[in-house]
Amino acid sequence: MIIAVDFDGTIVEHKYPAIGKEKIFAFETLKSLQKDGHLLILWTIRSGKELDAAIEYCQKRGIEFYAVNRTHPEEEINDNMSRKVNADIFIDDRNVGGFMGWGEIWQWINKEASKSETDRFKANYQKAQRRTLCGFLQAIFCNK
Repeated sequence: MIIAVDFDGTIVEHKYPAIGKEKIFAFETLKSLQKDGHLLILWTIRSGKELDAAIEYCQKRGIEFYAVNRTHPEEEINDNMSRKVNADIFIDDRNVGGFMGWGEIWQWINKEASKSETDRFKANYQKAQRRTLCGFLQAIFCNK
């Protein structure tokens, strides 16, 4: 599948034009989707230096996008074209109902995953969640 992913509010917390804090399990999920053969497009309002900073931020965390703000890398963009890319799925914090979270996104895309794959993903998600202060406190006081 071709998956278009927003940056601000989706991969990172919304702090535009600065880069916000990484969302829990964003890069683990994106890497898993790439490993499964999905093509990822960075689809963001950012341009210029802010866009370059977002691309570099993702590259440093192991994500290389198939294309950025276009359907394929060779696509020529001009003022007469729509900025909407051709993708099978759009992952964005502005979805109806809001951003569902990276764990839920992985499960939705991987409906056909085996029980062992799903269990492994959930274990990794819980481990990532415990790395946050809130998740750590929940693990201690709520026996999660």
